[in-house]
Amino acid sequence: MADRELVVLGSASQTPTRHRNHNGYLLRWGARSVLVDPGEGTQRQLLLAGASPAAIHHICITHFHGDHCLGLPGVLQRLSLDRLPHPVEVLYPADGQVYFDRLRRASVYQDQLDVRAVPVADDGRAAAGPDFVVEARRLDHEPTTFGWRVVEPDGRHFLADRLAAVGVRGPDVARLRDAGVLEVDGRTVALAEVSEPRPGQRVAFVMDTGMCEAAVALADRADLVVCEATFAGADARLARRYRHLTAGDAGRIARDAGARRLLITHFSQRYPDARVLLDEAAAVFSDVVAAEDLLRVPVPPRRR
Repeated sequence: MADRELVVLGSASQTPTRHRNHNGYLLRWGARSVLVDPGEGTQRQLLLAGASPAAIHHICITHFHGDHCLGLPGVLQRLSLDRLPHPVEVLYPADGQVYFDRLRRASVYQDQLDVRAVPVADDGRAAAGPDFVVEARRLDHEPTTFGWRVVEPDGRHFLADRLAAVGVRGPDVARLRDAGVLEVDGRTVALAEVSEPRPGQRVAFVMDTGMCEAAVALADRADLVVCEATFAGADARLARRYRHLTAGDAGRIARDAGARRLLITHFSQRYPDARVLLDEAAAVFSDVVAAEDLLRVPVPPRRR
């Protein structure tokens, strides 16, 4: 099992099918997980996927259409039942506060969970974990919709041969990393001498939206882009009318953003075989995966 991976909990748009649950995406990031758009049935999909709800620290809601949020009450109640020892931040569009409040208290239960509401009104940094930040950017959809991006800060990769050449070893490596310089046998060793830049990993979620600059900005240099591809190119007129993307649009976003891997999802029930959508996206962008429920997609290793 990869240390960082995307678990598809659901891949249908608007209406679930016999083979596709409503939306739901769990980003496993080491010991922590970020849950994005828990639609109906997410609690059970977590069970079927063998994914631990106890690792969830952040829940991101792109917008308050039902297929992106109606599973939230069940997930929160499950986490409360499990008496999660840590707080859970829920990020959502601020002007949907009334819908969040309804979902938060949708039924009677003993609320033991420390839920921290994070209403988001503007683009930019919205939350943070120990080794990542969650960024928001408004997309082109109605009601207000935010795409999300999980970003690991850039760091440094140590080069073993250079460390050995200057005699830096053991605990001194951490001291050099933290201080930036280290005195070794009468000379000053700088961090840049024995390491190279290590870009942090990025995972972007571009859900319901029409084509817009914000979608490309979210996907900028992302290692993995999770992107809606509701329609095939033959139905582009419908995509434009309802402010959604075609599979070709998703491929162009990934290509123009310099992304590394694209996962297309949020498929209309009018396509019983997602191959037509996969082929369209793959004609534009090479590394494409079509979502299937319970599929696990590794986040590509860090760029070098």
